[in-house]
Amino acid sequence: MAILSPLLDLAGFYSSQFAIADEESIEITANDGETIYRGRIDILVIQQSLWILVIESKSSSFSLHKALPQALAYMLASPNSTKPTFGLITNGGEYRFLKLNHPNSPTEPPQYAPSSLFSISPPDKHLPTVLQILRRIAKIIAP
Repeated sequence: MAILSPLLDLAGFYSSQFAIADEESIEITANDGETIYRGRIDILVIQQSLWILVIESKSSSFSLHKALPQALAYMLASPNSTKPTFGLITNGGEYRFLKLNHPNSPTEPPQYAPSSLFSISPPDKHLPTVLQILRRIAKIIAP
């Protein structure tokens, strides 16, 4: 959170257009109607009661590959099924953005697209790029 919170602030997510919640509980029911998955989202940005940006934050030694399934599961729990849901997984040193398109029917699988991996450590120093992407997402989803 030491790097992430200032980034969210600079990107405009602490404005009155958005609400920030941390450690938000979610529940997902599988297609069989019987299996229920429960979890907690580390940071959730809400815009007009829609889950827009899921941020799954792990320790700096944690591989982002391990956080991907959890972040996608949380994004699937979005009540907004008509618009894409955006996500970000980070361990503080690496960042990967996600976009999830929800299916149009129950028989269609959801489609997701991951971004390139952005590192803020030398020699890459992608912190300005991460901020630019966050600002772009804020503009896309702002009312």
